[in-house]
Order: sequence, then C-alpha cells, then structure tokens
Amino acid sequence: MTRSSRSELSTADASGGVTDAATSLSWPIVPVFPLGAHADDVGVRFAVASTSADAVEVCLVDGPDDHLAERRVELTEQTFGVWHGHVPGVRPGQRYGYRVHGPYRPWDGLRANPAKILLDPYTRRVLGRVTDLTAARGWVHDPMSGTLNDVDSLGSVPLSVVTEPDTPFAGSRPDVPWSETVVSELHVRGYTKCHPEVPPEHRGTYLGLAHPAVIAHLKRTGVTAVELLPVAAIAEEPPLLERGRRNYWGYATLGFLAPEAGYATAPGREVEEFTAMVTALHAADIEVIIDFVPNHTAEGGVGGTTLCYRGLDAPAYYSLGGAGHDADITGTGNTLDAGSPTVIRLVCDAMRHWVNVLGVDGFRIDLASVLGRPRSGQFDPNAPLLTAIALDPVLNRVKLIAEPWDATGEGYRVGGFGVAWSEWNGRYRDAVRDFWRGHGGIGEVASRLTGSSDVYKPSGRRPWASVNFVTAHDGFTLRDLVSYERKHNEANGEDNRDGTNDNRSQNFGVEGETSSPVIRARRLAAARAMVGTLLLSTGTPMLLGGDEWWRTQHGNNNAYCLDDATSWVDWTPGPEQESMAAFTARVTGLRRGSRALQRDRFYRDGEVLWWHPAGRRIRGHDWHDGRLHSLGLMREEWLLLLHAGHEAIPATLPPGGWHVPQLDSTRDDGAPPTSRPLPGGSTITLPPRSLLLLRWQEGRE
Repeated sequence: MTRSSRSELSTADASGGVTDAATSLSWPIVPVFPLGAHADDVGVRFAVASTSADAVEVCLVDGPDDHLAERRVELTEQTFGVWHGHVPGVRPGQRYGYRVHGPYRPWDGLRANPAKILLDPYTRRVLGRVTDLTAARGWVHDPMSGTLNDVDSLGSVPLSVVTEPDTPFAGSRPDVPWSETVVSELHVRGYTKCHPEVPPEHRGTYLGLAHPAVIAHLKRTGVTAVELLPVAAIAEEPPLLERGRRNYWGYATLGFLAPEAGYATAPGREVEEFTAMVTALHAADIEVIIDFVPNHTAEGGVGGTTLCYRGLDAPAYYSLGGAGHDADITGTGNTLDAGSPTVIRLVCDAMRHWVNVLGVDGFRIDLASVLGRPRSGQFDPNAPLLTAIALDPVLNRVKLIAEPWDATGEGYRVGGFGVAWSEWNGRYRDAVRDFWRGHGGIGEVASRLTGSSDVYKPSGRRPWASVNFVTAHDGFTLRDLVSYERKHNEANGEDNRDGTNDNRSQNFGVEGETSSPVIRARRLAAARAMVGTLLLSTGTPMLLGGDEWWRTQHGNNNAYCLDDATSWVDWTPGPEQESMAAFTARVTGLRRGSRALQRDRFYRDGEVLWWHPAGRRIRGHDWHDGRLHSLGLMREEWLLLLHAGHEAIPATLPPGGWHVPQLDSTRDDGAPPTSRPLPGGSTITLPPRSLLLLRWQEGRE
C-alpha cells in the first residue's frame, strides 16, 4: 500500500475519525530525537519508533469518555526507523495515541492493525485502563489465523497524554553508601492503605508514603532506602482481565516512563505527587529505589492485547519464537528482546527519565537475567542491554540491583552479573531459612553470613553486591514463615496451584494462627533470630516492609492479585507488633553504629574466627556435620552466636578479654537481661533458636 493510497483509505476505514493528509512541518525538518511527545511554544513534536510500519498516524482525542472524537494526523517523516512530525496548536493535556498501517502477518510476527489505538511507549502520563478485552485484542477467532479484529479500540484502552516539558529533578539526594544501606521492600498502596495517621485521602498513595508518621517509622527501624514494587504505569494482563482481577503487585508494565496513576490522589497528579514523595523521603535521608520491569509488558502472549508494542512493531520489541509466537522466558506470555536496539534505547531512556526527572536513586531489575539473553538466547553478562545500562553516564551512578533469575531451565544466575550490579541473593535466603529450621550443616550459612565471597568476589565485586534477604514480596511474610508449612493461595482463584512449594518454613506444630502463648512466643523468637541474622550479616540487608510490624498474609505466598486486607499492612498496634519493631530498631542501631558491621571488604584468612560451642575453633569436619546447628562468628570486636537447635546448650566463649552482651533475640526488644561483661573462656547457656551478639574488649572497664 502506497502512502497516498493509505491516506485515502484511512478516512474510509476510520470510525468517525478525521484524517489530515500530512503533518505541518517547518524548516528545518523536525528532529527525530528524543522520542515521545514534546510540547513547545507552538505545538507538539511527536516521534515513535516502528521499522515495520507503512504509515503511522498520531490520533488526537477529545470529548467526553462516552463520546470521544478523534483527529488523525499522518507522521510523514521517517528517519532511522522513527516516524516523526510536528503538529501545531496541540497543548499539554491533549489525549493521543497512534494508529499503525502495515502488514498483518501473525505467522511472521507482524500485527499492524489500524483499528487499534496505541499508547506511546514514551508517554509521560497514561490515562485509563482496559475496559473491553475483545476490543483490545487485534485478532478474532485465532491469533495466528491472519484475521484481524476491526473493532475500534478507542474508548476501551488507555491513552497517552501530552505533558509539560520535563523539569529536571532539582532536589538533593542522600547518596547513602552501599555499605550503610538498609533496604525495605514495600508496596506504595499496601504499606499505607490502613495507616491511621495518614489522612484518608492520602492512604495508599505516593503522598501517603511521604507522610511524616510513615517516614518516622522507617527512620525508627533503621531503613535507609525504600525499594518500591513497580510504580511505572500498569495494565492488567489478559488472564487477569478475563477473571476480573487486578495486578496488585504491578509486574505488568504498559508505560515505562509514566508513574502509575492509581497511586496518586487523582489522575493527572501522579508526576507531581511522585516527586513530592521522593523529595520527602530524601529530606529524611532515605533513598528511593524502584522495581523496574524491562523484561516483558502487559500485553501478554500472541493471544493477548494490542495496546502498544505489539501493534507498533512486534518484531522490534518482542523476542519471537517459531511461526511468529512470542518467546516466553519470563512466564508472562511475552519477552522484550534485550538484543533489539529499539528495546535497548527505550529501557535506557526510561531509566534515565526516572533518575533525571523523577529523582529515583536506583533500580531493582525484575527478572534481570532476561536482559542478558538477546533474542531469548544464552545468558551473557556482557549482553548489549546489561552493558548499556552499566556504562550509561547517568545510570552507572545509581544503585543497580539485579533479580538474577528468569523462567528458563538455566535461569538461576546468582553471582553471574557484572561489576556494576548488586544482586538479590537467593542463596542467602535459602541458607538462613534452612539453618533456623534445623536443616543441613553450618557450612552454607557461614558463607552467607560473611558476604558470600564465593559468589561475588571472583567478579571483583564487594560484599554489598549481595542483597541479603529472608523474605520478599514473592513468598511468605516473616510471620507466615514461622506459622505455615504449606501455601494457602485459594483466594487467588487458581486452585492453590500458583506460588512456590519450596517455602523452607516451619509452623511449630500448628498450621496458621494460634492462641497458644507458647507457640506464639516460639514463633516470635525464631523470627527475631532471622531478622538479627539478616541485619548482622555482611552484605546489604533487605527487609520486607511490614515484617517489622508482624504482618501476615494468612499463608498466601503469592498475593499478586489481591488488593485487599491480605496484602495491606495492618497498623493496629499490639505487643507483638511493638516487640518486632523495637527489635528491628535495636539491631539496625547496632549495625549503624559499627563500621565492622558495615564492612565493605571481604574478609581475608585470619580475620574471622569460627567458634564451636564446645569451646574450640570449628574444624574441617564440623562444616559437614548435619547434627551441628550452632556456630560462633568472631570478627573484629564482635562475637555473634547462633543456635538453631530445639534445646538449650552450653557454649564456652573464646578465651581472652571480656564479652559484653549487646543483643539477645530471646528478649522482646532484643535488650540483654544484663550488660555485665563475661570473661573469655566462661560458659553460658544458649537458649533454643537464639541469637546473641556480644562486643569483645580487652580488660574490664
């Protein structure tokens, strides 16, 4: 189809839209970059990438939601695979989308369908949600049949909105060193939805997280960085739409540069309120890290929706398998192609926008192993997209955290990333959970306690490259980890098939909540021991937001679609909640006050003493003794004693000097019953499932 015949046909094909034959251009020619919609004094410059299109129209949408009107303007310039042009008279606030004309050959991965109005991948604001799944799909009968769906999607799918020109973020940043960082992973909505001190209109929003009472709690518990579950514009995937569910976690990005409007007090305020949140947290010396999802989109697989990327240029955005099907190495139906220049440009441009304009201090990259698999191939830590991020002059100055696994058979890549990256250390999680439930020997947990040098040192990284965690959004909360041995995900509507079965948890004899004071006390003690282990280990500790307030999901280990009390933090005070918060605050205070507990170098031989409770150094065979569930770690002035056994045991302290108790996990707030110095070589009793921290000193004060 030629360009001239396209202009004639588009008006006939349009459902009430008016098409201009060409954009109005001035000399010199409108520049290609940056992509997106950029307002100037006289109009808006539009630019969108599509290498497979025959023609692209920008569609300017006006009118009430129940009677939308559309004016279509052809983008007549094509440079470097980008369609671009300037439309005079358009102002910020204008709703718009794109319509793409071109081949529809699904067996080749080509799915241009001008009946579908498409979001701008670079939009700064997304308005609306998918309201009609049938209209949002580009196909009928069979997604591979070649029969396209000519139902117009305008009014049934999200639209882009022209915004004011970007304003660089001007606030100061905390710039917390990695070695001093304590992360809390939390959900913007769920963390404050029930907070009694937050005004009702701000609960569950960016402004709710910025409230002084919330920030004071984060400061009290020693948090230096919040890691926010996805906050880029979200759309529900087709399976959730079919079931009438919401993607609560947000791992279904539609617009990579636009903050999620659902976390603002009103649509259109998301940019303003997001930056206000960042500014408030920065003023409290708390950094903002966002969970970023550049591995897939909300469109799902080939049977999914045509909202943006699939309709613009599926082969340039998605990794395709045989016969035009999406290669799915994310478990979500589609995979962005980490080897595509279009994707590399989009991801890096989006990340820079979050730093330069929205003020964030770092990223946790979801399923980051996918970024090392161009065209869904073998993992390469030097793959183009990982390299582009690591070498970018803006991005290489912020915190970069990889979730080092994906949905492939060899997707577990812990330790496999380059020097610019820290990583969620799943081996740490598994080792600590196993140790405190009395499984296995002490060798694995000893390596994790001291920074996982076996994992990160070979690549030239520091101990803080290990982001240590025991619980995260995906899995049991801390309370559930000591209350359930099986997942209970029935509320998700998937017959309890979803979520992992490898929980490494314990319930102390009763599945779920109990009124038994004995069992409740044991659970709290075990939880405190795990929190103490986490915060006193070498590396970067990450807490799950709400664990410090003893939150439960009632055994649901995959509450991704539950935007209800299951997922919200219940801020009702109680002795158990106060105890856990006080304990967390005490341990983070100890960590913050000691350079030795914030070590940024791996230990060398002779710098660590591993101590057996029998009063001797741990020997070679001890590391493989499956019956040994206790060990001591002496480093610089600190002695950390861990005992995961079910019974109390005697333990002889290392000889020389004095040992002053600093932390006792068997106590509600962690304060030892006495701070009386204990002479080296003396014998003490280690209670069941207990952690003790003592400070070593020469002589006696």
